[in-house]
Amino acid sequence: MIEILIATHNPHKVKEFRSILNHSSIKLLSLSDLNDQDDVIEDGSSFFENGLIKARYFANKHHMITVSDDSGLVVESLDGRPGIYSARYSGQGDYQNNLKVLCEMENIENRRAYFVASIVLCYPNGVYKHYEGKVHGFIANEIKGDYGFGYDSIFYVPEYHMTFGELDSSIKNRISHRANALALLKEDLDEIINHK
Repeated sequence: MIEILIATHNPHKVKEFRSILNHSSIKLLSLSDLNDQDDVIEDGSSFFENGLIKARYFANKHHMITVSDDSGLVVESLDGRPGIYSARYSGQGDYQNNLKVLCEMENIENRRAYFVASIVLCYPNGVYKHYEGKVHGFIANEIKGDYGFGYDSIFYVPEYHMTFGELDSSIKNRISHRANALALLKEDLDEIINHK
């Protein structure tokens, strides 16, 4: 059994990781499990750079294989905003972030957007692997749905005629940006488990 650290305090992300990376030879720990309250300054210029900063820092600190995820919403009509600033876009949490995007999108016809997840797995020696997943959709006209977190309740998925916030987690965990990136990571699990 090997232990892998998920470099997040976000319980929603931890739940998603554990659901998708369910493996008998792996024990997934979060920063909360280690009582680690460190907040790393993510000053990279891309999702990948921020993920790498976080993964490297905690892999080095705890001498553990560490997985980090930096993800966010990219809206075409907003020149890619909120992008890497997704989590802190309004400075007031998820609900206000959603309202800010809806407000900026008022009367805009092109509502195309995508979620991106950049996952970095880093070994204590600094060697890392990078996995990226995307899911395309549209910005809804209003907040809909009580499931999920972040921008889920304004991200409309045309195939299901509903927002991520309305989708059952079993479906979301199959089609989300994080699920796509984690599926790629999962392909490397045997190599990761047997890494010397």
